[in-house]
Amino acid sequence: MADTEALLAAWSERADGEVDAWARARPGPALESVAARISRIPQEFLDERISLRALAGDVLGGQIVASRFEDDPRVRQGAAIGLWLVASEGVIEPLQPALASGWAGLAVDALALRVAPVASPSDWTSDDERRTEAARTFLLWCGFLPAGEDAATAASLLAACDSLARNRALADAFEGHRHRAEIARKLAEARRKEAAARYSSE
Repeated sequence: MADTEALLAAWSERADGEVDAWARARPGPALESVAARISRIPQEFLDERISLRALAGDVLGGQIVASRFEDDPRVRQGAAIGLWLVASEGVIEPLQPALASGWAGLAVDALALRVAPVASPSDWTSDDERRTEAARTFLLWCGFLPAGEDAATAASLLAACDSLARNRALADAFEGHRHRAEIARKLAEARRKEAAARYSSE
């Protein structure tokens, strides 16, 4: 099983920050509809014999960062539930707006790398609060607000059930990873601008 901090660090490198996520979020499907689908995940999606890489390829037509950690049961289950949410639109019916119209791959990684390491996915189907946390997290990183909520309300309600925030030591470690990832992104952007400026002046 992967180290929890390593998974949170991988998420920090993958995500571009919650502030940006809330800023781009637009009205999305009803929270209850997404949560209900989590509790209805077919056993085939949870089958450990199925490659996460293959499942992501079939559902998303691309790969997810979580595939690097598929030997960790928490990551595999969290990603499988996220992939089911996207696939369910072809099995049950599309949500309005469709999850596939957002950042579905990012949302799958959010469940697998941000939520699953601190809140066991095995609880998401039976525990209302954990299922709500997963549904709210998925919607945010997919680019949506739950239907009928503004960003401030949605952020407050997600914060109230955030398992990571309740674990002070892990939350502090995650903040350190997030800060380092943000600095790395800013340095990379500065280098790109400097290189472009040099290129244009030659």
